[in-house]
Amino acid sequence: MKFKQGLILILLVMTVFGVTAGVLAQSYVVGTNASFPPFEYVENGEITGFDIDLMKEIAALKGFEVEVRDISFDSLIPGLASGSLDIVAAGMTITADREKVVDFSDPYYSANQSVLVHQDSDNNLTVLYGNHDIGVQTGTTGDTWVRDNLVEPEVMTGELRNYDSYVFVIRDLANQNIAAAVLDKPVAETYSKNNPVKVVAEIITGEEYGIAVQKGNQELLTQINEGLAELKANGTIDKLIEKYFD
Repeated sequence: MKFKQGLILILLVMTVFGVTAGVLAQSYVVGTNASFPPFEYVENGEITGFDIDLMKEIAALKGFEVEVRDISFDSLIPGLASGSLDIVAAGMTITADREKVVDFSDPYYSANQSVLVHQDSDNNLTVLYGNHDIGVQTGTTGDTWVRDNLVEPEVMTGELRNYDSYVFVIRDLANQNIAAAVLDKPVAETYSKNNPVKVVAEIITGEEYGIAVQKGNQELLTQINEGLAELKANGTIDKLIEKYFD
């Protein structure tokens, strides 16, 4: 009888601790901008994509949970600074300016910029020169590249139009309200499959994407980097690339 009571007590303690451990599991808020397919986009009302699956795989390996929030791209880094976000997974290029205010994980994807025009247009790379209106998403490396290489040296004399989302960039390009758009190559290729636009040039920028955390959060950064290393070693990242890019 005493043995049974002791066993029941042990089982109860284990159950309580198990439940408590589940309740106390660390949860992080992941910020993204879900207009950047195939990295992040909305499908059937759910935020999905390469980056989202990648973060979920890291979370599963490292024993924490994630809540994904969709906000404007140029609000992501301020969100980390304010503490409203813990992680940014948004196809974000690692740059020196961004590294001044956030910490980045090891790179997990490499990309260049591309030039998109309407499918009926005869324009090519030269659309970036002269009196043509060009669309970009605010705060992206495409935005920075156009300003630094076309607007400042006055190579481009048309209007640089900024948008909160690539959805609006592509919509205006499809409606021929702008002559071209500059955006990351894998995303440009995705949009060209389902919209009346086409890729006419690639701009070699040698960008690398990283997952961002608040400056100084070394503990979380270490978990993410360990997770990335494990996913590379076990082939999961290759499977995600095959899923979303092939």
